[in-house]
Amino acid sequence: MTFPATGRDVETGRIGPVVTIGILFFIFGFVTWLNGPLITFVKLAFDLDDVNAFLVPMAFYLSYFFLALPSSAVLRRTGMKKGMALGLFVMAAGALVFGHFTTARQYPGTLTGLFVIGAGLSLLQTASNPYVYILGPSESAARRIAVMGICNKFAGVLAPLVFGALVLHGLDHFDARVKAAPTPAAREALLDAFAAQVHGPYMIMAALLAALAVWIARSGLPDVRAASRTDDDTEARSIFRFPHLWLGVLCLFLYVGLEVMAGDAIGIYGAGFDLPLDATRLFTSYTLFAMLVGYVAGLLLIPRFASQQAYLAISAALGVVLAIGAYVTSGYVSVAFIASLGFANAMMWPAIFPLAIRDLGRQTETGSALLIMGVVGGALMPYAFALLKQHIDFQLAYLVLAIPSYLYILYYGLSGHRSVPGSATK
Repeated sequence: MTFPATGRDVETGRIGPVVTIGILFFIFGFVTWLNGPLITFVKLAFDLDDVNAFLVPMAFYLSYFFLALPSSAVLRRTGMKKGMALGLFVMAAGALVFGHFTTARQYPGTLTGLFVIGAGLSLLQTASNPYVYILGPSESAARRIAVMGICNKFAGVLAPLVFGALVLHGLDHFDARVKAAPTPAAREALLDAFAAQVHGPYMIMAALLAALAVWIARSGLPDVRAASRTDDDTEARSIFRFPHLWLGVLCLFLYVGLEVMAGDAIGIYGAGFDLPLDATRLFTSYTLFAMLVGYVAGLLLIPRFASQQAYLAISAALGVVLAIGAYVTSGYVSVAFIASLGFANAMMWPAIFPLAIRDLGRQTETGSALLIMGVVGGALMPYAFALLKQHIDFQLAYLVLAIPSYLYILYYGLSGHRSVPGSATK
């Protein structure tokens, strides 16, 4: 796979591009992992049940499915650098929409804002993930993505803490005040004031995202574009002739669903044990801290002690064990097992993405877009959990979704990533 860069070559030793992309991955993490506390926020602010509250990750991650392929087409015209800047501008617009409609307590508008933010992230990730892949040898791609993951998950640890401090502090006390409101009008006034607390933070976020977009556009980041040569056999192949890619799309779908369930749904999971709201609002940070530790471990172990595919299989097996542990325990111990899934999930994206995108040649951008479409797992699997828990025990609902998913990821790590008839890998 060849990616000529304008201005200067992209080399493994280039610190500048790595730092710049690391900042972008920090932004990914901060914005993405606000969804966990946002589920708790909208449930209270809009007086929703769990199923409707889980429309937050649904709206956010559905945008990846609908806009990943258009993002690939945009990137062919703009190049990756301008595409990243455009993605940041779209995210800024989404933050403005979200802040306005949430303050007005208009839930469809709130979900629209989240969809637009996700659309910007879709464009940003479709560009940045293959960019990280080409910064060095494919064998060490998981390590480079792990560095990006550390930036991403560190932001993910901070996001619920910052949002909690600005918006969700004193939830138990506030919930009691809402329930004790003497009149419907007094209750609505309390909820209006609560919802309005997001306006300032999201306006600031919009301004910062727009400023970052300008900085990226004017930065010295090499403007990488897909190779245009046609003499390689892989260049002539249809995207449907790469089974390792399509198996990888399903693998990424299941992984993202598992990651979002462990990160965003953990608060609702803890509420199933009647744990206090002031405790559950912080649970997402615990999962992200476990993921941060997992990324550091992967950075140290791959590829020196284990290949990225072997580490993926080990991580999936650990996921099975931890999911069973969550099912057979209760209360804070069960929640701790769910949070620990963050460690098991940490190195899955860094392993799956380079394995699935390997040897795609001119189809790399399309393959990257298809993989980004797989992020829709983050919309569907948590929503399936919310629906299932209405009919069966919430711990069993989690187990039913988690175990088959981890087993498939185990299969992909062991053999699904390998060459099969019609694949370009050797």
